Amino acid sequence: MPITHSFDYQKPGSLREALALLARKSAVALAGGTDLIGHLKEGLVSPELLVDLKGLKELKKIEHRGGALHIGALVTFAEVIDSKVIGKKLPVLAEIARKVASVGIRNRATLVGNLCSAVPCLDTGPILVAMDALVLVKGKRGSRKIPAEKWFIAPRKTARKPGELVTGISIPLPRGKAAACYLKLGRYRGEDLAQASVFVSIEQSSRGAKARNFRVAFGSVGPVPCRARKIEKALAAGGALIDMVALKKLVPAEISPITDIRASKEYRLHMCQVMLERALAAADGRLNGTGPAYGASLL
Repeated sequence: MPITHSFDYQKPGSLREALALLARKSAVALAGGTDLIGHLKEGLVSPELLVDLKGLKELKKIEHRGGALHIGALVTFAEVIDSKVIGKKLPVLAEIARKVASVGIRNRATLVGNLCSAVPCLDTGPILVAMDALVLVKGKRGSRKIPAEKWFIAPRKTARKPGELVTGISIPLPRGKAAACYLKLGRYRGEDLAQASVFVSIEQSSRGAKARNFRVAFGSVGPVPCRARKIEKALAAGGALIDMVALKKLVPAEISPITDIRASKEYRLHMCQVMLERALAAADGRLNGTGPAYGASLL
């Protein structure tokens, strides 16, 4: 399908120049373009100006500083997978990246672009919400740091204002020993959107050897990624003695799945309970050094 809409094209050499261009009416930013090009072809967007960001080297960095992982807006999923820093500090992020689309898409698509799409089934939503990530935004009026939980407003709608550009994300890293797991339910192996997904992180607490902090979030079972705070509270109270029957009963109170062409709400609800149990077991095993390798198939 060809692009039939006419627009101007600019490739700025600096972030300041990019922000000035994006301040114009009907200007859109191009990073990986895996979503945007499809939208242009389908006539879903009709910009007057396309601002190509790929020349901005400062947006291509992956850094560990100040107790957080900083990922620039031009970092692709393939680069997330290959990053030694991410592999050492937050290997579950590479596990998530491997589940995004296909190799060809991962070579072009950016993590920040996935975040900006704000579709309910996005793979990056659960980890960013659960880990209290910050979305770093700049505009002509200054910079903002938006908590991931407040970033998602509704399907395909975010807290970004017109003229603003997401320059990257910042993910605070656990201070103690930690492990995590991400499970994505699809209809078949290979490139598919999530029917449901769950992210679990377990961190050893400074309160004692048996004390643990839990983070849990679901995706594709509500209009936006949802943090499961009731489940987190129950897990923290139970410590090592997890009552999975009682825990599974909390799942319906945390998510609001729908029935669509990819799955029924009943199937999504049931599988979220199954995935929660498996993700907890995998994360616990990884924390103890006996769990499955990151990226192993658990469904």
